[in-house]
Amino acid sequence: MASFNRLIILFAVTLMAAVGLETAGAADTPSAPAPVRAVMETTQGTIVLALYAQKTPYTVANFINLANRGYYNGLTFHRVIDNFMIQGGCPFGTGRGGPGYTFKDEFVKDLVHDRPGILSMANAGPGTNGSQFFITHVPTPWLNGKHTIFGSVVSPKDMAVVNAIKKGDKIISVTIEGDISQVMAQCRAKVDQWNLVLDKKFPVK
Repeated sequence: MASFNRLIILFAVTLMAAVGLETAGAADTPSAPAPVRAVMETTQGTIVLALYAQKTPYTVANFINLANRGYYNGLTFHRVIDNFMIQGGCPFGTGRGGPGYTFKDEFVKDLVHDRPGILSMANAGPGTNGSQFFITHVPTPWLNGKHTIFGSVVSPKDMAVVNAIKKGDKIISVTIEGDISQVMAQCRAKVDQWNLVLDKKFPVK
């Protein structure tokens, strides 16, 4: 009987040690970065957008950098096509402007224009991304492989604001939420290059 009790005690101690080790290991494991979101205040209301920082890091870093500099504040949605999309981000409101630099596309196989509310880069052809973006009203599969997808609206409420936007409506501000440290560190060299151009053409607001 004594031997049996000793076995039970030994088993309990071993189990507690194993649980303790497992807990300690979990505590030491770095947590995943908090999701990155953009809160876009417009004259029609607020649009919250999830940004795909892990899949399209340079496109997201560009958008974050421009937003944090105040670049988008006061710009208009210069192009709105019903049942297609809303487009903004041109500093001149003509659809012909940009930040003064361009960067390459980041096409990802599983990111497609398969539903309303997709956030993509507008461009003038391959490798000409700058500051202009659009948000879709409907699925637009013909844009796959032509425009970099880097986010999407997070709720029907946000989609309702997208649908309410008319040509000439303004972006009041864009605020970035979540942990941006990883994506900005990954793209730091490129962001520094962009800022050299931006500092001359579009100083921080």
